[in-house]
Amino acid sequence: MTKTRVGILGYGNLGKGVECAIKQNEDMQLVAVFTRRDPKTVKILTSGVPVVHIDNIEKYAKKIDALIICGGSATDLPVITPKMAALFNVVDSFDTHAKIPEHFKKVDSAAKKSNHTALISAGWDPGMFSLNRLYSNIILVNGQDYTFWGKGVSQGHSDAVRRIEGVVDARQYTIPVPAAVEKVRAGKNPKLTTKQKHTREVFVVAAEGADKKRIEKEIKTMPNYFADYTTTVHFITQAEMNKNHKGLPHGGMVIRTGKTGWKEENTHTIEYSLKLDSNPEFTSCVLVACARAIARMNKAKDYGCKTLFDVPPAMLSAMSPEDMRAHLL
Repeated sequence: MTKTRVGILGYGNLGKGVECAIKQNEDMQLVAVFTRRDPKTVKILTSGVPVVHIDNIEKYAKKIDALIICGGSATDLPVITPKMAALFNVVDSFDTHAKIPEHFKKVDSAAKKSNHTALISAGWDPGMFSLNRLYSNIILVNGQDYTFWGKGVSQGHSDAVRRIEGVVDARQYTIPVPAAVEKVRAGKNPKLTTKQKHTREVFVVAAEGADKKRIEKEIKTMPNYFADYTTTVHFITQAEMNKNHKGLPHGGMVIRTGKTGWKEENTHTIEYSLKLDSNPEFTSCVLVACARAIARMNKAKDYGCKTLFDVPPAMLSAMSPEDMRAHLL
């Protein structure tokens, strides 16, 4: 079996999840973990695999088929992904929906110039939920889309809060408004504003002496993250954070309702839902499948930036076409 050689850039919750996912996929091989920290301080689970400082990453350009970039969308990925796409085939989980077109353009330019293949915004939303929105729209042409997230911890939003001056640690929970979900499932096709669909709850550990009023204001007015939502901020101790908020659960649902028939007399509902014990570990599983796909696409000289919309499903799977037809079709 020819294995896809994978590198991991960043070893936080997402990087650790990618390492676990690689272990579950026999056709994948972890080559190296890259970090901005002192490599001696980073202990990984896979024996015999080096931890390398990011300054030395270029030395691995010919040794890796796909580099999975495990950084935050707020500041890391917009800079790192285009830079790495000049050296490697790359996958990231960029999840700032409003900025995906801008991010795509930068990564596409870098990848095409260097004959690499990149896949951005992989995960469950954007990612798996995106695919389900697409399929539902194709099937129910006359319909309405609804996406609900949570209740769960958003890694990207939590990371954005942690970057605020004076914040030591933070967890942000996204919570669907139950009444809104009920109306959608009942086929009432409600017109819902952003604020009517979700609320956000943030738990913050502030540095000693930090201006909590300023921190709360920065959170609540942060564009693309909190400004359009009803947001509640709680300041707690690190001990409370460690005891009550150490897990990273998440989930949600994509719902499309639509009409068919000559007089549109029939109503249909498509729903895809996820309930995740670990947001980063599930996201990591998607990233590893995408790493397989972009390595294959690059060998076929299909260069540039992609999203999951552009990837044939069979490219994501380790199964043979014969097995897929026999067991999944």
